[in-house]
Parts: sequence; C-alpha cells; structure tokens
Amino acid sequence: MQRRAFLTAFATALAVPALPGLVLAQETPSSEIILRRLDAAPTRRLRDDERVTVREFKRRPDLRGAAPSINIQSINFAFGSADIPRSEYGKVRQIARAMEQLLRRRRRAVFLIEGHTDAVGSAASNQILSERRAESLKRLLVQEFGLPSRALETVGYGEDYLLVQTLSEEWRNRRVTLRRIDEFVR
Repeated sequence: MQRRAFLTAFATALAVPALPGLVLAQETPSSEIILRRLDAAPTRRLRDDERVTVREFKRRPDLRGAAPSINIQSINFAFGSADIPRSEYGKVRQIARAMEQLLRRRRRAVFLIEGHTDAVGSAASNQILSERRAESLKRLLVQEFGLPSRALETVGYGEDYLLVQTLSEEWRNRRVTLRRIDEFVR
C-alpha cells in the first residue's frame, strides 16, 4: 500500500505545475547564447560625438537599455554574499568562453558587469553588495579565466532594477547583467 501511495504522489508531482515560490535552479545560458546576445547590434547607434564616458554610461538607463545584454541569474549568490563558490566556476566558464570569442572578433570590445540584489535590507547595504558582486565576477574572469581587465567594467545597482517587484527575498533579483558597451563609450 505504501508503494501505491508513493507512486500516486510521485505521478501527481510530475503532473502538477511548479508551485509559486518553489525555487528551481536556473540554468546558465550556453557560451553560444551569451555570445549571440552580446554580439548583437545595439538597438540605438551613437555618432562618435555622442559617445559618453563609462561613468556617464553607467548613469544612463536609456543607453544601457540599447546595449546588447544578457541577464545571468544562475550564479548562485547566497543571501547577503558576493562570494562565487568554486562549485559555480563551470557557470562562469560559459561567460568567459563567450567573452573570449567576442574579444577575438572585436579586439576593442568592452563589457559592463552589473551587480544586482533583491530588496531585502537597506538600500545602502544592497548598493555595496551589488558592487561587490560585480567586482567578484570580474576578479574571477580575470584571475581564473584570463580575460583582460581592460575589457571589463563593473557597476552595482543595488535594488534599483528589480526583475521581480517585491520587498521579500527573491533569487531572480540576485543576478549579474552583462552588457557590451564599446559602441557607446569613447
């Protein structure tokens, strides 16, 4: 009888869609998908005299939104942490491969690594944490995977650009966004 109950529960679990709040692991996009997204044409072209500094680019949502980008939600940052555990290095390897290929095609490519947090905690602590997350990924890409530091810029946006509008803990908001910005900066 227990076996029948187990099989019934198992079959029901397979048939029922995932429950809200149930966290399923997000897969890292393949290096090919990351490459394709970052190598895409920007949705807006700037004349040479319209290009901005990296610092100004970071403050311009209109330009950021026009740059080729991809959200990486699969690097599992623990709540309140900027550390990337060794178990996540395979995911970072996918990012590194895509960036390496793009740098071979576009020697002057520059990527912006944006760090993001969820809305739990103070805005000030989330801002610092998001900056640390972006720096952590940059450090790993440079030291472990050999990407040139000159091609990587970082910025933290804290809880300013939530993907899921909630004040509670939300793993999808704890992410990095990669943007290729070389066509926008001077």
